[in-house]
Amino acid sequence: QWYQRRVRGVKMGNLLQLLKREDSNNFRLPDNVFLDFENALPIPSDEDLYQDVEKTLDKRTEILESLRSYYGATEPIREAIKYNDNDEAQVAAWKAVCPLVTRLNQYYQYSMELEEKVMALLNALCAVPSMESLESHQALSKQFAIVLDFVLAFDDLKMTNPSIQNDFSFYRRMRNRVKSLADAEEHSVSNEVANRMSMFYAYPTPMLKMLSNTVSTFVQKNEALPLEHTTDILSTMANLCRCMIEDPTIVARFQQKDTVMFVMRVMVGAIILYDHVHPVGAFHRKSCIDIKGSIKLLKDQPAVSVDTLLNALRYSTMHANDEETPGAVKKLLAEQ
Repeated sequence: QWYQRRVRGVKMGNLLQLLKREDSNNFRLPDNVFLDFENALPIPSDEDLYQDVEKTLDKRTEILESLRSYYGATEPIREAIKYNDNDEAQVAAWKAVCPLVTRLNQYYQYSMELEEKVMALLNALCAVPSMESLESHQALSKQFAIVLDFVLAFDDLKMTNPSIQNDFSFYRRMRNRVKSLADAEEHSVSNEVANRMSMFYAYPTPMLKMLSNTVSTFVQKNEALPLEHTTDILSTMANLCRCMIEDPTIVARFQQKDTVMFVMRVMVGAIILYDHVHPVGAFHRKSCIDIKGSIKLLKDQPAVSVDTLLNALRYSTMHANDEETPGAVKKLLAEQ
């Protein structure tokens, strides 16, 4: 018997029951199923957590816009390296890089704030099996999807901007030297914070690393909780997103033009995170995610809109090139 919950007149229980089947690779979306990523509202018991998380998520657009406009201090740093004995060049580069490091610290501080909220979301979403959780806590599930979307967007911008690593490396080298330069003021970032920032930005995908570490920490702190409660949230969300995009009647219900891309980014984010935290990953034959179907879905879209998502699957996952990954999946993913 189906356990049904009406969300804007749609039967979610049917979908979640079918998504839970072991043979998820052969799953096809039943009629009249829709998970509302656009307008889901919290149930009364989730209201406080939802509002608390929302305050953090409201900052994400500003963070991304700031990172998108990050142009670096390439020229002053080049001059400082070229004229290493010229104090004026050193001071000019230091003054150019300090405001940028302030911005990098803002991004890092936001990652720690986001980590705290993700832990709270996991506590709510993973307390029960994934079917019941996604059905009962749709607004929190939407927020977790927004986190996945943000993580992909942030890391894509970071990976394509080498100035971030160059600026911070120069900053670290100059911290001690600046004390001997008369016209250079010390920066407000402490050594302890600078060290943590260095570890954060050393990763090509720092937000994904934060997120995967948070999920792993959550699992370790909740040993009595079945691991599947956590990993099934990710696999179910990935399969759900794929199935929604595959069904034109579902896509027709979207009210915002960018929802299709949002759902595909969430699908990819869930796959990548699952691949980082599940013992055998997302590409294994026994994975609960239809990885081949997910890749095919992306390749059916205009290349310009999904290239970054395909590259994320190629280069940000852990198990894509494992021996256990089926050759057909490797070939499909490698094809340009």
